[in-house]
Amino acid sequence: MAWIQIKIPALDKHANRISDALMGFGALSVTFQDTHDDPVYEPLPGETLLWHNTDIIGLFDAEHDMQKVIKQLSYVSILGPNFKHKIEQIEDKDWEREWMDNFHPMQFGKRLWICPSWKEAPHPDAVNVLLDPGLAFGTGTHPTTSLCLSWLDGLDLLDKTVIDFGCGSGILAIAALKLGAKSAIGIDIDPQAIEASLDNAKRNGVEDRLTLYLSQNAPDNLKADVVVANILAGPLKELAPLIKAKVNSKGLIGLSGVLASQAEEVALAYVEDFTIDEIAEKEEWCRITGVSKQ
Repeated sequence: MAWIQIKIPALDKHANRISDALMGFGALSVTFQDTHDDPVYEPLPGETLLWHNTDIIGLFDAEHDMQKVIKQLSYVSILGPNFKHKIEQIEDKDWEREWMDNFHPMQFGKRLWICPSWKEAPHPDAVNVLLDPGLAFGTGTHPTTSLCLSWLDGLDLLDKTVIDFGCGSGILAIAALKLGAKSAIGIDIDPQAIEASLDNAKRNGVEDRLTLYLSQNAPDNLKADVVVANILAGPLKELAPLIKAKVNSKGLIGLSGVLASQAEEVALAYVEDFTIDEIAEKEEWCRITGVSKQ
């Protein structure tokens, strides 16, 4: 089953109220996570201790209307209309980090392998990306990441520039660099993603060709020959003008994080400016690619 989650940073005194709101708006579960890795010691009987800065994480079915949830949450007085949040697709049992046991070297396309950094690459002569995603999204095990990696492997990236919009672990930007891209830019709203991307870039020896920005700090005039955005259907539609503006003339675009039921609607947001390829699908999720008409 496909899942998405919303993460909301808050003070501990507000955590239970936000949790109740999330459950009331359709969350399948809610968990609490320390924002700053501060220790919490054993509570007294009947006592529930939380970190002063707590992330409240609500888990939803991927078909759930998250724009509606955001609107509902904006009416919660302790949050307000501009509350901070992050929405992302998640890998099954990622919250328990079980991927570490099940994350093995994986091949994408003809040349590319994604290898966990704690295991030996099975084919030293292949294009190997050594990866430890940390707390950021992107190992290659999720269908959306897999679809994007296979697409990148099939491109001629020699001397091309690439933008990874919503870079997560940096997996797509780093893969593009290892596949021959001249330079790459990673953009994300989450500081943990920027940190994970930089660590993985250093692990792969490409940090000198990767530039990273928090989204609010990214220059408006950034452009690239290839733009890939593995986020979600809502942001892909909402941010379509911004994403389209980052593609060079005759450049390529790759969009994922989209359920099969959402793909046509997302494609419609880009079809005026791009010649859209046949939509690729894997395990409920889709990838939309195309070439700029300009």
